[in-house]
Amino acid sequence: MRYQQFLADPHPAGTWVAGGGRKHPRSDARWRPFYGPLSASSQRQATVILNTMFSWLVQAGYLAGNPLSLSRQRTRHAAPRITRYLEPSVWQEVKDFIATMPKQTDREKAHAYRVRWLFTLLYLGGLRIAEVGANTMGQFFVRRDGDGALRWWLTVNGKGDKQRLVPATREMMMELSRYRQHLGLSALPSPNEDTPLVLPIGATALNERTETCAPLTRAALHAIVKDVFAGAASRLRERDDAQSARADLLEKASAHWLRHSAGSHMADQKIDLRMVRDNLGHASLTTTSIYLHVDDDRRHQETEEKHRVDW
Repeated sequence: MRYQQFLADPHPAGTWVAGGGRKHPRSDARWRPFYGPLSASSQRQATVILNTMFSWLVQAGYLAGNPLSLSRQRTRHAAPRITRYLEPSVWQEVKDFIATMPKQTDREKAHAYRVRWLFTLLYLGGLRIAEVGANTMGQFFVRRDGDGALRWWLTVNGKGDKQRLVPATREMMMELSRYRQHLGLSALPSPNEDTPLVLPIGATALNERTETCAPLTRAALHAIVKDVFAGAASRLRERDDAQSARADLLEKASAHWLRHSAGSHMADQKIDLRMVRDNLGHASLTTTSIYLHVDDDRRHQETEEKHRVDW
């Protein structure tokens, strides 16, 4: 496609490319739309934007067809295998490290409680790191299933402002209560409570009053997770020199690896893949149908039975 070739190398350069790659304001006669060839990702993004525009024109009746439709029929490739995840034995190393974190001082104890709760959220809930910072404890709620049993859920406002329901298993709720009671809060959150899912150390005086506390930043949450992975890797190397490859893997890991690990481990435990999809928010979630409530309840039960952190 000529347009794609043009994006890869805009010609004539004098017409399209700013000299020396310098940025100039649009009012400047030297302004040009390009500063050189577009990267592969930028080329794809430009094509996506044009495709969206053409699709709208087709729907609005201005065009009979989308000229980019054929270019979107890409060669099919085998689905890539997820590699950025922790196999169960490596995940166990992380849990063992967290269990042995120092608790001599108040700050060490507060950090250990916080780490355990953070890793519970990331693994049991499959939350993205940004979702941990953007959601609150007041988004936990309880409802009765078809058999009259009470089940807790966490409403997560996630990527692209999409909302999903995450099963808050008994194990998750026990860890939440453990963390909250350490902070001096009630064991269970109240509806619409503004307490962040994970608090900075020292922010223990909320007690469900009207005051709000700023959540930890995404960078701070990432740093906590990376420190734990680095500590687990160091502990692994000290125990066994032959484990350097697994230690290297841990040092590369990030918070998102826990999300991939959660999905992989749920699939390994034979949880229905449709339920894994809904737990992780890979598809839109609709809660207006009673039939979906039945599916939700079965998803909650299977997640509770087969997906555990087992501290």
